[in-house]
Amino acid sequence: MTRLERIRAALDAAFQPTHLLVNDDSHLHAGHAGAQDGRGHFGVEITSAAFTGKPSLARHRAVYAALGDMMTTDIHALSIQAIAPGESSLDS
Repeated sequence: MTRLERIRAALDAAFQPTHLLVNDDSHLHAGHAGAQDGRGHFGVEITSAAFTGKPSLARHRAVYAALGDMMTTDIHALSIQAIAPGESSLDS
């Protein structure tokens, strides 16, 4: 299973999202000091009822928790857009 597939699987299991998009942006950071250890740069767009009523910081912490050890072994940088159903990205 690739890193991208593992990230998707972990987020899907934790949040049962109605929308999930995970992008591997590592190629955009080739040569970046943080990428030299082999960890990647990723972007996540996720919509889940689990985020309803939670502030942005709590949503981000929940995503980090769901990814667990991958945050130290596979992921160098993570851009997160986490929203609840019915919200626009500007609301979160």
